[in-house]
Amino acid sequence: MIRRISYLRNFYIFFLTLILVILTSTTNTDALNFSENVLGKVWGCGDIYRQLQLTNPPQSGDDILELEQRLMQLGFDPGKVDGVFDRQTQAAVQMFQKEKKLEPSGVVTMSTWEALGENCERQVSSQKTPPPEGAVKIVIDHDTLKLTVYADGKPYKEYPVAIGKSETPSPIGEWRIIHKAVGWGTGFGTRWLGLNVPWGIYGIHGTNKPWSIGTAASHGCFRMFNRHVEEIFPWVKIGTPVIVKGTVHGLSKRPLKVGATGQDVVIVQLKLREEKLLWTPADGRFGPATERALKLYQLLNGLPATGQVDQSTWNLILPEGGRQ
Repeated sequence: MIRRISYLRNFYIFFLTLILVILTSTTNTDALNFSENVLGKVWGCGDIYRQLQLTNPPQSGDDILELEQRLMQLGFDPGKVDGVFDRQTQAAVQMFQKEKKLEPSGVVTMSTWEALGENCERQVSSQKTPPPEGAVKIVIDHDTLKLTVYADGKPYKEYPVAIGKSETPSPIGEWRIIHKAVGWGTGFGTRWLGLNVPWGIYGIHGTNKPWSIGTAASHGCFRMFNRHVEEIFPWVKIGTPVIVKGTVHGLSKRPLKVGATGQDVVIVQLKLREEKLLWTPADGRFGPATERALKLYQLLNGLPATGQVDQSTWNLILPEGGRQ
């Protein structure tokens, strides 16, 4: 009896799919080009190096906040940790520079950043790992702050990473490497591996702030120790899959339709994949394939088959949020 019910359900899904394919576009996959309909914001890596110093008006930003936090960790009091480079911050920088036998200018150049990160990679083994054999895939887990390299579907080696802060979260979804670079920018360490996230510039990269590894500290990118990203760099080819999973916080549950991009689109796609209604990647692009799968999902759950995500559809897909 159970087999019969399962067979009838599968036949029903197949029949509905056939009708929807006939009535809608013949395109079987979601298009790659979308308007950036993501709540008017484009996120992405912001680890770009700039020289920090006392100015009028004072400089401010997340890089200064990270500087103040690191100085505090090392016992040099920058005053209020607020992301503003004031006289107390300058005085703490000068004290740090004196101890490290640098010119006590109070100006934060690359040599000062390097000194701030001194000994952070001491625990990183310099022994090289042989290249994995077989197809490589990367899985990053937000909740464990780990990046795992897989070879032919089996875990090969694990590395610690830093992920995005809650205000600038890292993108959960099913991505691919689309760009590789050596020395892409001074704030990105020694290697860069760019991802095909449609709502911003995101990637896996090294860092000049190695003390942040194992925390939520970035603008959304995945930071690695330079030695680690240098190790995996030759293993990773253009097109290598990168699966990012974990807990999504503060999802907006906004209305969605064809042309939308964003983390909320990924959540919808993951649900449709779970229901075996969608076979394309959960890549945050709401195209014809997602629309057709969503119509099937709505029909099977007694909702109008609009192909758009409204509040009633959200209540079914994500009643309380959670791990993806």
